Formats: sequence, structure tokens, C-alpha cells
Amino acid sequence: MNGMKTAMLLAALTALFMGLGFMVGGPRGAAIALLVAAGMNLFTYWNADKIVLRMHNAREVDAASAPEFHAMVQRLARNAGLPMPRVYIVEDPSPNAFATGRNPENAAVAATTGLLHMLSHDEVAAVMAHELGHVRNRDTLVMTMVATIAGAISMIANFALFFRGNNGGNVIATILAVLVAPFAAMIVQMAISRTREYGADRAGAEISGNPAALASALAKISDAAQRRPTQAVAHNPAAAQLYIVPTRVSDLFSTHPATEKRIAALQAMAPRVRRSALDPLGRG
Repeated sequence: MNGMKTAMLLAALTALFMGLGFMVGGPRGAAIALLVAAGMNLFTYWNADKIVLRMHNAREVDAASAPEFHAMVQRLARNAGLPMPRVYIVEDPSPNAFATGRNPENAAVAATTGLLHMLSHDEVAAVMAHELGHVRNRDTLVMTMVATIAGAISMIANFALFFRGNNGGNVIATILAVLVAPFAAMIVQMAISRTREYGADRAGAEISGNPAALASALAKISDAAQRRPTQAVAHNPAAAQLYIVPTRVSDLFSTHPATEKRIAALQAMAPRVRRSALDPLGRG
């Protein structure tokens, strides 16, 4: 059901992109917009991980350079039944984490130095389990595609302010292009992302076997992230949807559910989830 919903929402984004193309250039503009959307999606499919990791200046680590963190992800991936993803660290004092890649075989997970320094071992493991939940649920490609198309809609809406195409300079049409279309794209982006965050929380609790640690981590990250957004978000606000907790956004316009609701859902799960027999931290 979630897959069908996501496909419909992606189709809505593409249709919105084509509509803006029509406003700028008429039927030819719509056709060009469709080709551009198809090209963007194809490019994103093959390069999603490179785009996101380059955006964050992420540094790949291995068993030699970050033995404890790498081993933790390796054990969690085994618990999740996933191939071992590439592991990255982002030099950023703001605590956060994300996953990327077009499929589980080409996935990568990353944590900021702020997250590794602030959280306990159990909390870090729970956060990385959440990110592996995104990988297992195949959310990573979808969310990168959504961010790419939504960003393009905002860009073409700005173009429409100057190139009014076949609307004869209609002021109302221009205002709709500049204001309504990006807002509609944001709503679609939020609808896709919020559902997938709850799913990743559930998966993360199951993979780590420790819903309480994930709930505790969310509370800590949320408090710190509101005070200090990640450096990538400062340059590209669309990147906020990639993180386990967004930064400096209101609940109304957030791509994520309210952190308090996520914590409550995890606390309700705790009695039903037994801690993994294989401790993700390698202590059992």
C-alpha cells in the first residue's frame, strides 16, 4: 500500500513539474519538462549516493579507521539481513545520520561526528538501525528522487516569474507558478517522507532490539538539531528530509512526524520487542 501511495505521489510531482513547463513554454515546454524529469530520475537512480555523500563531504571509513563504528554497522546489517553497506562519517558537530543508495546492494550509511560524540553506544546503534531500516524498506532512492524533483520545481517556478510563456503575462498565473507550485511540491514531499519515517523507526527498533534507545536518541538529537542545523542544510534546506531528525523546522512544515509522536510510538513498542540475541555492539 505504501509503495502504491509513493508511486502516486511521485507521479503527482512529475505532473506538477510538467504543468510548470507548460506555463513557461506551452505544449513544448511541458514535453521538455517531461524529458527533463525522466532524465533527472534516471541520473538520480545511478548517482543518488554520490550526490548525497558529496553534498555532505562524507568520509568513508572501514574496520581500520573506525573499528568500533564499522563493526557496529556490520552487526546491525547482519541482524537486518542486509548486505554490508559502505560506512561514512561527516565532520559536523550537529548530531544526525542518514542513509542513501539506490538499493541495499549499493547502500551507504553515515553519521555525523556530533552524533557519535553525543550519544551512548546503545543510542548510536539504534540510530544506525533506523538508517538500515530505510535501506531495507528501499526508502533511500525514493527520498533522493523526491528531493531532486522538488528542488527542480522550485527552480522552474522562479523561471516562470521571468518567462511567462503562453499565458500572455497573466499576473495570477505567474503568482501561482511562483508560490503555489513549490508549496504543493513541499506537501507531497512531506506526505512521502512522514510515512517512511514511522516505518524506519519500527524497523530500527526491531533490528537493534532496543526501542527505548532509539526513543532516547531521538529526544537528544531533536533538542540539539534545533539549536544547530547540519552544515549541509544551511546550504541546501531540501537535505533536511534525509536525516533521522530534521533541523530548525516547524511541525507543520516538517518532512518528518513530530519527534514526540515518534518517541511515543517507540515506547509503545518496547514491551513487544525483545533485545536482539546478537548484541549490535558486540558485547553479547
